[in-house]
Amino acid sequence: MTTGSVSPRRADTRRNHERILVAAAASLADTGEVSFNAIAKQAGVGVGTVYRHFPTPEALILAVYRREVRHIVEVVPVLLEKHAPDEALRLWVTDHVAHYMMTKKGLADALRTATAFRGELPVDAYEDMLGAVAKMLEANVAAGTVRPGLTPVLVMRGMGGLLWLDPDGDWRRDAADLAGLLWHGMAAQPG
Repeated sequence: MTTGSVSPRRADTRRNHERILVAAAASLADTGEVSFNAIAKQAGVGVGTVYRHFPTPEALILAVYRREVRHIVEVVPVLLEKHAPDEALRLWVTDHVAHYMMTKKGLADALRTATAFRGELPVDAYEDMLGAVAKMLEANVAAGTVRPGLTPVLVMRGMGGLLWLDPDGDWRRDAADLAGLLWHGMAAQPG
């Protein structure tokens, strides 16, 4: 094996890990429940493989949560590259963060149960979200569209209103309205 190459077994392990997470995310989004047997079947692996990767339902739920947060965070540089900073921020809040919250209600319920068992949400996921907000703020401050001095924590608190959106209502419109309200509070004042 040459330096930098990956053994077929390790590559297969990573593929299985990802397939399990995808199947678990779909199950949590649909039913809010974790059935290792159903997830194994959906992922095309044996139930023992699921248990080797995730020894408890709580471990699986937290891994799905971390994966979902990573996707929300990783889209930030892409949005900033393709759009003006103010548009990138609006798209991120409405099309990614709000969409995630509305389509992952089952995950949210399961996460509450898992964190009650373990005590708290993973700190790294929260810090990753703060980092994503910080990147959006930095780009907008540099563009002159957002007033300087805002902290990522404050903006995250403002985004907390997304938690109150009704997934059975017109949440897309409500998310856009909330993003507009948040934007007006953050906007640079004409001087």
